[in-house]
Amino acid sequence: MTSRSAVVLVAMEEEAAPFLARADEVSEPVRIGRAVHRGIVVDGRTHVLVQTGIGMVNGANAAAGALARYGDDVHLISAGSAGGLAKGVEVGDVIVSDSLVNVGADARTFGYALGQVPGMPVAYDGDPELRRALLAARVGLTVREGSVGSGEAFVTAELAARLREDFPHLLAVDMESAAIAQVAHNHGTRFVSVRAVSDLCAPDGTEFLTHVDDAAERSARLVVDALAAL
Repeated sequence: MTSRSAVVLVAMEEEAAPFLARADEVSEPVRIGRAVHRGIVVDGRTHVLVQTGIGMVNGANAAAGALARYGDDVHLISAGSAGGLAKGVEVGDVIVSDSLVNVGADARTFGYALGQVPGMPVAYDGDPELRRALLAARVGLTVREGSVGSGEAFVTAELAARLREDFPHLLAVDMESAAIAQVAHNHGTRFVSVRAVSDLCAPDGTEFLTHVDDAAERSARLVVDALAAL
C-alpha cells in the first residue's frame, strides 16, 4: 500500500456498514485473529476497513496486525461512535482527536500522570495532516477538535462524573482509540480518531443503541470525504 492509503478501524458491524455502503468496490473479508479486514475502493483509491471487535485489547491487536500486513506508512484512523463527556457536546457531534489518553491507566504511585502508561507519553497526539484534512471536510457536520479518552468500561452516569473530575479536558470517550494510538506511536504511524457522539454517557445503554447507527454514519461521512485529500 502507498503512504496515501488509509487503514480505518471500527469496532462493530454497525460502524463498518456506512463505509461499505460508500465503497465503489469491496473485497472478500480476511480474518486476522479476531479482526476482519476488507479492501475498499473509494474515489479510485484502495483503503482497508478493519472491524476490530470491542475493547482496548481488540483495538490494539487489530492495529498491530494491520501495520504488520500493510506497513507503518499508512494513515491509521479510528472511526465510529463515542460517548460525549464535556459540557456542550451533543449527540451527533463528530470529535476529531488532537490528543488521546488511556483513562484506565494509573501509575501515579511511581510518579506518572493519571492516564499515562509507564514509559509512554501522557497523551498521544493526533496527526496534524490528518486533522487538517478532516476539519476541511466538515461541511454539513458539527465537528469539534479536542481530547478523547478510552478505557475498557462502557461509560454511564456514575463513571462519567468521575472522568469529568479526573480528566476535565476530555470531550468524549470510547473503548478503543487510545489503545490504537499507542500502537501507532510505537510504530511511528500517523493516527487520528474520528468518533461521532452516540450518547451523553446516560444511566444505561438506551441512548447509545438509539443513535449508534447515526453516529457511525456521521463518522464515516467525514472520514470518506477527507480521504480524497490525503
